[in-house]
Amino acid sequence: MNQTNHVCVIFAAGQYYGPTPGVPADLLAGLSRPLVIAADAGLDHARAEGVSADIVIGDFDSVQGSVPDDDRTLRLPALKDDPDMLSALKVGWNRGARELHILGGLGGRIDHTIANIQLMGLLAQHGGVGFLYGDGAIVTAITDGELAFEAHDAMPGGMVSVFAQSDMARDVNEPGLKYQLRHATLTNSVVQGVSNEFLPGVASAINVHDGTLIVTFPITAPMPRITRYREFTGDLGPLDTEISPILDSRFTNRAFNR
Repeated sequence: MNQTNHVCVIFAAGQYYGPTPGVPADLLAGLSRPLVIAADAGLDHARAEGVSADIVIGDFDSVQGSVPDDDRTLRLPALKDDPDMLSALKVGWNRGARELHILGGLGGRIDHTIANIQLMGLLAQHGGVGFLYGDGAIVTAITDGELAFEAHDAMPGGMVSVFAQSDMARDVNEPGLKYQLRHATLTNSVVQGVSNEFLPGVASAINVHDGTLIVTFPITAPMPRITRYREFTGDLGPLDTEISPILDSRFTNRAFNR
């Protein structure tokens, strides 16, 4: 498959929270269908939604149904550095996707949830954007740029929160939100950006001029318009199906053979 898709939808193996506004229905019904990737047990969820995946990837240790035996399938070893989600992101990126929507990337195993949130920062640091869809909220990240939200009929209690993923995030601003942060410096060891809110009928933005922010916002809010303050280079790298030599192989073997 050599086609290029700017948008990618990934079905992951985490928690699904009922109907998800806009994804995948609106995207899949659009004039330009996105690349659809099923990561490991995300294949079961894609089938349940009646969605046919363009690419199926993983070690398939948790898939309940059958795995396609054709050129759509990228079978990975169980022992490897990259988790299945990072492998799926790399495949999507290498197919041209820079906007990646992940269903089932939150909930379930806490280590997978934390890893997937970290991966949103990885995408942002390379000039892409990822959206993790959770229980009434979306998680994303921005590096040296801005997320601008159109004015909308904001629902009471819909929280907007900001966290520094980089050691420091400098010149952070939140114009138009209930609490308008101005020229702030946030760190990844102090929490100062939680529980903000959109205001009904007021356009707003979250920006950072030096660093990476993790941002959560209500799933009912409009998707943000993204502005980047500089050019980004590089990519996510090739699929890594090996184990790092820094790991003690004897310990690794014991850990996986319990």
